[in-house]
Amino acid sequence: MNPTATATIAIVDDDQALRDSLVWLLSSVGLEAQIFANGETFLAATTTWQVVLLDVRMPGLSGLQVQQQLADQGNTAQVIMMTGHGDVPMAVTALKNGAFDFIEKPFNHQQLIDSVQQALSLAQQQRHQEQSLSTLRQRFNVLRPKEQLIVKYVAEGMTSREIATQMTLSSKTVEVYRQRAMKILGVTNAAALVRYAVALGVVDRLAVT
Repeated sequence: MNPTATATIAIVDDDQALRDSLVWLLSSVGLEAQIFANGETFLAATTTWQVVLLDVRMPGLSGLQVQQQLADQGNTAQVIMMTGHGDVPMAVTALKNGAFDFIEKPFNHQQLIDSVQQALSLAQQQRHQEQSLSTLRQRFNVLRPKEQLIVKYVAEGMTSREIATQMTLSSKTVEVYRQRAMKILGVTNAAALVRYAVALGVVDRLAVT
């Protein structure tokens, strides 16, 4: 099963024959890719990539340098490093820096396809999570300041009575604000409210009791 037939995949390698063979291999399973001969050209592109097949050793910027620049830009593409003989230590460094996987040349075709498809699946999951979080953040921003504060206190484990004391409100008023906040956020219980508060960064995960 292909995660998507329209996935945005970049191949960055200075070996034209290898680039062409990778395009053919990916197209054989319904995946399209765009090729780049070096890191500089790739970084100049404005496309949002889901997966990047990145050679470790290239003239100009190395794969590790390209990976670092992607990270500095906040790019969330899944990076699969392609390594030649003797480049495994560099690939391990790339993994420590957040790369999804590394594949040694010459490639095992099925291994490379599996890795790309797994990376695509992860990229899509993250994109959906980001979209959900963006929607949730928009809803949270609709809340009144006192309602936002109550969400924070609930996530920190405070009771309605404690919140009322902290905010100099009646417990009934706190409950009304809390119920309105839950309705706007689309949650039906306190546990979901806490999860959303943590996801939004309203409260630190370690602060939840």
